[in-house]
Amino acid sequence: MRVLGIGIDVIQNNRIKTLIKNKNFISRTYGKIEITLSQKKKNKINFFAKRFAAKEAFAKSIGTGLRNNLNLKDIQILNDKIGKPYYQKSKKINDIINKKFGVKSYDLFLSISDEKDYSIAFTILQTK
Repeated sequence: MRVLGIGIDVIQNNRIKTLIKNKNFISRTYGKIEITLSQKKKNKINFFAKRFAAKEAFAKSIGTGLRNNLNLKDIQILNDKIGKPYYQKSKKINDIINKKFGVKSYDLFLSISDEKDYSIAFTILQTK
């Protein structure tokens, strides 16, 4: 196993509070599954803020940021049965990582956290 990249991002929750009032922002930034999951959450601000930070952290972990036809909406963060967050791998994500690093088999690790004013995400991208 070799670490290919790491990424971290922190965001002020009030920034997301303002942005999510715009439905276009939500539909341009979050995937359908994320939007559906948000409907079950009481604290939508922190829900969306953590995912926004995770999307930015992922873009940093691949070393390109949001370039080469990678959009925030392409990066979806889901949770497993016990609540652990993870990146949903897609063909587009696989293709970007394969092109950038020349690997087809990789792991993505994600940790997200929030408190009253801030949300943070940390990502590790490594070969299997």
